[in-house]
Amino acid sequence: MRTDSFSVEIGLPPLSDEAAVEMDDFLIDFLGLFESHYGDQIRRFYQDRSFGNLADLRPRSRLPDDDPPF
Repeated sequence: MRTDSFSVEIGLPPLSDEAAVEMDDFLIDFLGLFESHYGDQIRRFYQDRSFGNLADLRPRSRLPDDDPPF
């Protein structure tokens, strides 16, 4: 979750069993389409922010004195 995001309660209306299944099928299909279209970008976003890319894994004693911590 992004640090600047927040949760919002959304009041959902009651649905018939058939309508609930139709909505679920639609959302699953939409998510599959969305991920197939934007998946590379999504993976790249998370890869760029992965621990290995953010953490300075060099031992602290080997860091140059002029290397700022941030």
